[in-house]
Amino acid sequence: MRIKYDQDTDILILILRDEPPVDAIEEPGGVIVSYGEDGEPVTVEFMNASARRLIRSDEFSITLQTKIATTV
Repeated sequence: MRIKYDQDTDILILILRDEPPVDAIEEPGGVIVSYGEDGEPVTVEFMNASARRLIRSDEFSITLQTKIATTV
């Protein structure tokens, strides 16, 4: 996963897969989810990210948690 922020448009984009989107749905509250040919999400865009306090102009910090499955 990659994360991009466009300061000019104030959009925070989570890129889940490097695949071109073929469809998109705008959810309430300014969230757009784009889907690939297989129907799975490709990107999630958050409009007005700084106003929603998803991003601050003075810092950019992201914490990702992952769960690793182990077989014993």
